[in-house]
Amino acid sequence: MPGERVRRLSHAVDVAAPAGVVYGLIADAERWPLYFPPNVYVERLDFDGVRERLRMWCLADGQVKSWTSGRIQDSAQRRISFHQDQIMAPAESMGGVWSVQPLGPDRCRLTVEHEFTAVGDRPEDVAWLERATIANAHSDLRSLRFLAERWARLDELVLSFEESVRVKGPAELVYGFLYEVADWPGQVPHVRRVDLAEPQVGVQKVTMSLAAADGGTHTVESVRVCFPHAGRIVHKDTVTRKLVAAHCGEWSLVPDERGVTVVSQHHVVLREKDIARTLGAGATLEDARHHVRAQLGYESLQTLRLARQHAESAVRVL
Repeated sequence: MPGERVRRLSHAVDVAAPAGVVYGLIADAERWPLYFPPNVYVERLDFDGVRERLRMWCLADGQVKSWTSGRIQDSAQRRISFHQDQIMAPAESMGGVWSVQPLGPDRCRLTVEHEFTAVGDRPEDVAWLERATIANAHSDLRSLRFLAERWARLDELVLSFEESVRVKGPAELVYGFLYEVADWPGQVPHVRRVDLAEPQVGVQKVTMSLAAADGGTHTVESVRVCFPHAGRIVHKDTVTRKLVAAHCGEWSLVPDERGVTVVSQHHVVLREKDIARTLGAGATLEDARHHVRAQLGYESLQTLRLARQHAESAVRVL
């Protein structure tokens, strides 16, 4: 674009892990909300094994931004190029390359390069894009290095599970209960306080004070992206509870002719350094898995059952 100068940024980190492991983490974009702190949700729209299109929701300088990206995967060269086609404002263009260079059998260098232009080349927009891109690149590289260097134990550190209930009532009433999270205090026993902001339609930023097992409270902050027509609410914690390094998940509704199945999915990366001070000396990673599974499972089931009660009570009244 005339007068719009291309800015280029490059960031790299050395990782004590095989190059193939690191490339695999980059290639698996649908897991990025679990792997990358800024990513809230990634939906794969199309993939033929090499070319793919992704719809992404991501935090950038505290704001929730969404765009679609095209990516080309080159597993032989361990290189993935990307380019936004529906672009994140205030960018005019945004693209770049992930690349992994082997430095030995168990060591590699991970590099991410960005190039972008800002609409009208306005200095304040250029500065914002540069600040957000640098912060997210640093965060992504730190997280990828942490996970890759623990790749042999990643299955132990990552926990995925779901809870579900059947509801004899309309999906719309269940979805309404789950969507109106600001009403949960006084309805959901483990929720003490909720502060809600909706910076854009369908996007919620939630700060929630939750009852803890020791009688106190802990605070969790999250971003929720809501898809009412699909009966889905995806969520990503931006401030996590003890023992949890990353947490994302989804509420989903599957209606049929007799009612609706409501599912709560969770994906967690555990934080090992919290285990001893949270669960006591001698506690193990397996203890932490059981503790987090029980805590999140209990809260999910409690909320699901109350959503069912809400929907079925309204049906009886009608």
